[in-house]
Order: sequence, then C-alpha cells, then structure tokens
Amino acid sequence: MTQLFAKKDKTGLTRDLIEALFPMFEEASAGAIAVDREARITWINSSYSRLLGIPEPAAVIGLPVRQVIPHTRMPEVVETGSPLLLDIMEHDKQQLVVTRLPYFDDAGTLMGAVAFVLYDDLQPLTPLVSKYRRLHQDLVAARKALARRSRGTRYSLGDFVGASPGALEVKRRARLAAGRDMPVLLLGETGTGKEVLAQAIHSMSGRAEGPFVGVNVAAIPENLLEAEFFGVAPGAYTGADRRTRDGKFQLANGGTLFLDEVGDMPLPLQAKLLRALQEGEIEPLGSNKVISVNVRVIAATSRNLEAMIAEGSFRSDLYYRLNVLEIGIPPLRERLADLGVLCEALLEDICEGPELRGEMTDTAIAALSGYSWPGNIRELRNVLERALTMSEDSGLLDADAIFKVLPRNGVRLPPAHASRPARPLAEVLAEAESDAIEAALVACRGNRSRAARALGISRSALYEKLSKMS
Repeated sequence: MTQLFAKKDKTGLTRDLIEALFPMFEEASAGAIAVDREARITWINSSYSRLLGIPEPAAVIGLPVRQVIPHTRMPEVVETGSPLLLDIMEHDKQQLVVTRLPYFDDAGTLMGAVAFVLYDDLQPLTPLVSKYRRLHQDLVAARKALARRSRGTRYSLGDFVGASPGALEVKRRARLAAGRDMPVLLLGETGTGKEVLAQAIHSMSGRAEGPFVGVNVAAIPENLLEAEFFGVAPGAYTGADRRTRDGKFQLANGGTLFLDEVGDMPLPLQAKLLRALQEGEIEPLGSNKVISVNVRVIAATSRNLEAMIAEGSFRSDLYYRLNVLEIGIPPLRERLADLGVLCEALLEDICEGPELRGEMTDTAIAALSGYSWPGNIRELRNVLERALTMSEDSGLLDADAIFKVLPRNGVRLPPAHASRPARPLAEVLAEAESDAIEAALVACRGNRSRAARALGISRSALYEKLSKMS
C-alpha cells in the first residue's frame, strides 16, 4: 500500500480519496492489484496472488498486467481514465466481479489504476462504490447531455447493474455480442433494461464511433413505419417534403440500429426489413434508387416471437435472421439479490442535486424483496421516486416508506427456501432468529415496540438482539 502512493508531493485529492478507501475495499475484496500509467504491475496483495496461482508476488512487479492476467481491462482504465465499476472478468473458468479505479496527480495526469476483485457479495462495497460514483457525477451528466444532442449512447455495460448469476450471464453474453458484428435479439419483460443493454453492446463494439439509432416500432403508426425505416424521396406522396428525408437505416449507416418492440411490426414491413438485412440495401419510399447501407441490427421484444410464428403473425425467416445471438434478460423478481445495488444506483441517479439524498434501510430492502415487480427496474425506479417524494425523514427510506407506495394489489413473492449444506446448530439458530426479527420489523412497518410484542419478547431484549446483529 505504501509503495502504491509513495510520492505524496505528486498526488492529489483523487489519490487521497482512494488511499482512504483502499483498506476498506481491500478488506471486502477477494484480491487487489495496482498498475502504473504504462499498465505495469506496481503492487499485488497475497490473496490475489493466490487466486491467480502466483507463488511469489514480487516476481510479477514491473510486468505488463496483461502478461499476468490476459483478460484484464486495466489497460483500458489507464488509457481512458474512466472507472469500470462492478464489471465482470473471466479467469480460469470462473467469473469474477471487479471494480477498477484510476487515480491522478495534482495536474490531472493519470498516474495508474487500482482494481479490487469480488465474488458475489456486493453489499459491503455498495456504500463505497456509491461514494466514488459521486466523484464522477458531473462528468457523467455532461456526457449524457452531449449524447442527447448527438446520435451517441448514454449507457455502458456498467449501467446494467447487478452481480446475481442472471445479471452476470447477461453481461457475459453482451460482451460476446460486442465482439462479433452480428444481429442480436434481446428478450425480456418491459422495464428490464433492454435499451440499456443495446447501447452497451454498441458502445463496446467495433461500431462504437458510428451512430446508434433507436426506434420503438410500437410507438409509430403503421402507415408511417416504412417511411420511418427507409426514408422518403422528394414528392413521394401528396404533402411530402420536397427534400429527401433519410430513414433510420440511413441515419444508422456505419453504426447500430436498435429495433425496440420488433414483435409489433406488421407483416408487410417484416418482408421489407428482411430484404434490407439480407441484401444490405434499402429503397426509399417513392424512389427507384437502391441505396447500400451497412447497419448492425439489435432487436428487442417483450413478446413471445415463437408463439407469434406459430399463429402466423411473425415471419420465421425474419426471426432466424434477427436471432443470431439471443440474450434473455431475467425479470427483477428472478434476481432479487441485486435489489441493494440497484437501489443504490437508482437513488444516486434520482438524487442528482446536492439538496436531495436517498438512503435505504435493511427493512426497506426486505419490503421491496416481497413484491413481484411486474414493471421490473422501471417500476422500481418509480417506487423509489414516489417514496422519496413522500419521505418525511430527509430521504431516509424504511419499510414503512416503501409500503406506502407499493401497489396494494401487487402479487407477493413466496419466500425462497434454497437447499443448504449441514451447518452448526448455533449458526442455524442465530440466522433463524435474525430472519424472524427482520420479518417482524417488516410486518410491523419498522415499529420496534410492535415487533417485540409480535416476537413475544421485551422491547429491551429486541434492542439487545438488534445491537448484536448490527
């Protein structure tokens, strides 16, 4: 640690912050490493050395990091100066969750980067990641503002938050899709983050410098869809503009075309879309001129396309053309382990101004875990926004605040009973007691006196047990 930040006269505020947070990150991680501005290893701790199978950590000091860890993205952090928060890395047939942070000197010159390797328990690091994210809030906001004024992307893979098995598999397949210039089909319920993932794939692909053009098929009247996709020649119909109007394929030329809700596309347009994908050519409405286009298509839908094929409302040949690589995005109810980090990320985005803040208690997370989330992450954001609006405690959200805004007729999820290996009885009893206390607090909406009565213990006994749990 002292070797990493030895020259204090050449370091600045960012270095000081990372240095302050470093011991907490390292303690909560399964390994840590640091590189200089040339992406050479300057430090590695013993736990990471063991994970990588390195018998002597000193032997790798000074080596290029990719010589030791072939799939690392540390050189990317050093090159761009941007952090990669809660990313995934494959090593020796296992998936690791990694947080990588750059650090700078007083002049703003990048000095190197540090990385912390996790497995599946993100909760201890959630507050620390949140603090570091705030340092980049202004930069991210500026980038998003620029993206809105251009045909770029606002989201990266880091914006698809989560480290549950389902989320990690989605990220793995997204990286696979980014490395291959082929059509991708995103399948998932409404609100699961299909557009976030589509933009992330584009931003990691070889087409990242090209345009990203999105179109929601379900939002465009059927009689305007052909013009929207393929453009309009001058005077193509009564009232048409006398100038050529480019369609989405032309606007996306050299980049990515995102077709959201492609299952809502009418059959006549499906045939024309198939031809455009197969031939790489389009013909604007009212024109006899064929235009070549080079577009990568990412399609998304919340509908069952295979059932639509069976009933004749979706072309099978178009389905197979779009579905070269399929990515199924699990609904929120199937990855409730991500609720904590999702809430942290959403609250940070909601509370952009310095006058707003939002914090979640454990009982609030427990209350959210009992709901089925038919609207998925979009609905979760809406619930958090309404809870903050109604909060009377300066943005502190507990179970009571959540219950006030959750739909009363929402479907509740049954408790999950996963099979576990045999454990010491004392450990099992302590965990059962903790679960019972948490359930009582949720049922009593955080009222500790009522929770104590429901548990059949005194209030002082409950306070004593809570102090031991904290």
